Amino acid sequence: MGGPAQIFGILNVTPDSFFDGAQFAAPAAAREQVQRLAREGAAAIDVGGQSTRPGHAEISVEEEIARITPILWEAAALAAVPFSADTYRAAVARAALEAGAHLINDIHGFQGDAAMVGVVAEFGCPAILMHHDREFPQRGGDPIEGIKRFFTRSLEIAAAAGVPAERLILDPGIGFFKTTAQNLEILRRIGELKSLGRPLLVGVSRKSLIGRVLGEVEPDDRLEGTLATTVLAVQQGVDFIRVHDVQANLRAARMAEAILHSP
Repeated sequence: MGGPAQIFGILNVTPDSFFDGAQFAAPAAAREQVQRLAREGAAAIDVGGQSTRPGHAEISVEEEIARITPILWEAAALAAVPFSADTYRAAVARAALEAGAHLINDIHGFQGDAAMVGVVAEFGCPAILMHHDREFPQRGGDPIEGIKRFFTRSLEIAAAAGVPAERLILDPGIGFFKTTAQNLEILRRIGELKSLGRPLLVGVSRKSLIGRVLGEVEPDDRLEGTLATTVLAVQQGVDFIRVHDVQANLRAARMAEAILHSP
């Protein structure tokens, strides 16, 4: 924590992700994208085999494993960066770690599949814990305080399973079960989550929030909005930023850091 923001590149090997669905489902295309993301400066690459876009169709555990493990088995030969597995299923996490993943990105924050925390403990790997609360829009109140309560529970689950807090990264889950107003307030105040004492990750890349704010623009036209969120995240001390477009976001982050920290 405290250094330059690190950029995580997104690799979705799915046929139905909201932005890059089907682009990298073929093995050759996935390999090429891994190399491109690394070349552009990705500090890590997050591999997902199950779309979590609104209205997504859930696939079987076996199919999710079949989608992500081939690229993980080859990862070390393709790029000298860590790879994370974007999954909320313990069985998939185990298969991914056995295939060479370095960390797990759990969108349920250890509060979904009860076996997930045990897998992370067994392998001794880091994990990204995302805020995920279907009732969040109805709960009202201060959204930052609500997210803090969720993460406090996630950290308690981790501690009880023997997962040190030092191996955990927290993601407020922009776009997941939140109103537009809540998402914008969280982005405006995300730095307040640093009081939890863990590194923060934010992922807003090309999401529908940007489309709504900019006038229902499609995912292909949301890069500028994404870059704005990256700059604001850097300004608030966010440690990791998860994006589709590594080079553009890395340049925006470094420019923002130069302005903020110049002598």
